[in-house]
Amino acid sequence: MQALWLIFDDLAGKGITVSILFKYLFYVTIMTVSTAVPIAVLLSSIMTMGELAENYEFAAIKSAGLSLQRLLLPLFLIVVVFSFINLYFLNYAFPWAVLKEKNLLINIKKQKPSLAFVEGTFNVDIPGYVIKFDKKYGEENNLLKNVLIYQTKDHRSINSITAKKGTIYTEEGSKYMSLLLEDGFFYQEHWHRGSKKSEVQRMPFSKTHFDQYTFNIDISSFESGDLGEERIKNRYNMLSFKQITIYSDSLKINYDEYINNKAKTLENRAHAKKLLPKHDSLPTLSITIPILSNFHTKEQIVLLKAAKNTLGRSLKNFSDSEKGYKWKRKRLNLLDTEFHRRIALSFSALLLFIIGAPLGSLIRKGGFGLPLVIAILIYLGYHFSSTLAGNMAETSAIDYRLGGWSSTLFFLPFGIYLMYRATKDKGVFNVDNLLNKIKNIFTIFTKSK
Repeated sequence: MQALWLIFDDLAGKGITVSILFKYLFYVTIMTVSTAVPIAVLLSSIMTMGELAENYEFAAIKSAGLSLQRLLLPLFLIVVVFSFINLYFLNYAFPWAVLKEKNLLINIKKQKPSLAFVEGTFNVDIPGYVIKFDKKYGEENNLLKNVLIYQTKDHRSINSITAKKGTIYTEEGSKYMSLLLEDGFFYQEHWHRGSKKSEVQRMPFSKTHFDQYTFNIDISSFESGDLGEERIKNRYNMLSFKQITIYSDSLKINYDEYINNKAKTLENRAHAKKLLPKHDSLPTLSITIPILSNFHTKEQIVLLKAAKNTLGRSLKNFSDSEKGYKWKRKRLNLLDTEFHRRIALSFSALLLFIIGAPLGSLIRKGGFGLPLVIAILIYLGYHFSSTLAGNMAETSAIDYRLGGWSSTLFFLPFGIYLMYRATKDKGVFNVDNLLNKIKNIFTIFTKSK
C-alpha cells in the first residue's frame, strides 16, 4: 500500500489518463506480491499460534497428545504449496510485470517530461540538457528550487544557467516545455571543445544576471512516443529463470574471452615466455645479484627506462579497462545473484513460517499488537541482510550464491532453535514480565485520584 500511494502521489493529476494510471498500479501490485507473501505468512503464523497459546488452547491440544510438529504439519504443507506458487510467480508474472512497469514509466516520462525530473540528481532524460534542482514542490509539483542547467547539445561552447527558483509549464499542443527561471545567472565559456588547456585558460567567458528568464526546451521527440512500446527488455529482473541461465552463459563466454585477451596482452608485453627456465648454454658464466650490477651504468639506465615504460603502459592499459571489467563482472553477478535470490525469496515463506509458528507459541500473544511488531522486526532483519548480501555479491565481495542465500542461512538456525524451544515448552523470555515492567515505568508518572 505504501508503494501504491507513493506512486499515486507522483503520477495522479499530471495529465495521465485513469486507465494508464491504474494499469501502472496493477504492474506495481504484481511486483510486490512476491515480497508480501513471506511477511504475510510470518505475521499470520505468529498471530495464530500466539492466540492459541494465549487462550490456553495450545496447552489443551498438547494434553490431547498432539505435539507441536504434528499440529504444524498441515500448515507446513500449505506453506510449501504457497512457496511453489510464489516460485512460479517469480518465474513468469514478476519479470513480465517489471518489463511492463519499467517501459510504461519510461514512455510516460517521454510524453510528460516534467515527471522525468527527480530532485537532487542530474536529470539527463531530455537530449542536449542536464538539469538539476534541490527540491520540487507545489500543488502540481512544477515549482523548482536552486535550478542548475547545462546545455550539452552545443559542442562549440559550454553554457550553464543557475537560478534560485523555477516553474515548469507546457501549453497544450506546444512542442516546447518552458522553464520560467527567477533570480539567476547565465554563464557562457567561449572556447571550442578539444582545445588545449593553455588556450582554454586564455579564452573569455560571459556572465549575465537576470530577474526572470524563460528557457524553452524542445520536447517534440518525446510526444511521439507510444505508451505500449517496449524499449528495454534485457534487464536482469525482466528475465525468467531460463532466460537468465541462457543470458548468463553467453555473457560468461564473452567475459572469459575478455579476461584471456587481457592476460595474453600482459604476457606478450612483459615477454613472460622468455622468463621460462632454460638450460644455460654457458655453464662457466657467473651472474651476480642484483642483476643490474652485471651491466654498465649507461646500460642500467636504458634497462630501467625500458622497464618503466613497459610497466607504465601495462598500468595505463589496466586503468583504461578497469571500468569495462567491473561492468562486465557486475552484469554477470547481477544475473547469477538474481537467479538464486528469487529461489531463496520464493521459499522464504517456508523459512519465516518455521520462525513465526514456534515464536508465536512462545510469546503467547495474539492479535495485531506485539506479533505485528515482532513480525516487522524479523522481516526487516531478513530484508536488510538479503539486500546487503546482494549488493556485496554485485561487487564480487562475496560469491553470488552466498549473495542470494545468505539471509536464509543466517535465519535458518534461529528458526530451528525456536522450534526446539517450543517443542520443549521452554520460553525464550517471559513477555508478561517484560510488559509488566514497562507498565510499572509509566505508572510512576501517573497519580491515582
